Amino acid sequence: MFTGLVQAVGAIVSVQPRQTGVHIEVDAQALAPRDIAIGDSIAINGVCLTATAVAGRRFGADVSRETLSKTTGLDACHAVNLETSLALGDKLGGHLVAGHVDGVGTVLRRLPVGESVELVVLAPPTLARFLAPKGSLAVDGVSLTINRIADGAAGCEVSINLIPHTLASTTFQYLLAESRVNLEVDLVARYVERMLAAAATPRC
Repeated sequence: MFTGLVQAVGAIVSVQPRQTGVHIEVDAQALAPRDIAIGDSIAINGVCLTATAVAGRRFGADVSRETLSKTTGLDACHAVNLETSLALGDKLGGHLVAGHVDGVGTVLRRLPVGESVELVVLAPPTLARFLAPKGSLAVDGVSLTINRIADGAAGCEVSINLIPHTLASTTFQYLLAESRVNLEVDLVARYVERMLAAAATPRC
């Protein structure tokens, strides 16, 4: 489990094709070397992966074809958000994030609002039922609060305010219109939807 509070901005520095997917090498920068060991779970742009090798401030991870098909940003060299897994007793400053991506969204626009930025992301229609104003959403592994939503045929437009600290501490400083991002809906919303669906199913 994670909190959605990014601990460091690292970078994927190499991508090696494998029969089952790819092997990536990540420069963890401020996160390494004290915070990473072989076998640790690390969220990379919101995707929970296992560290399979550690050397200095770099670590390796295997990404399966299935994961590549359900996420974005793990098959190319670029900056990434990093967070190590939550330990018992740690502060939960964001919200519970599993590192299991529910869908890939597209940045529609980013608009300056004073010192902050309004980020508008188009989420897939299948995620619309999990999204609500003042609810939580993990975008590329960052815990964020939804300000407004607007449902449409193409999906759900989600408006989020990014304060200067968030911009400076994450890869959001590099996001542009049409950038693709990993989305994970609130864990509680996922279970509530399941329970409501089960309650509505007729029983013999």
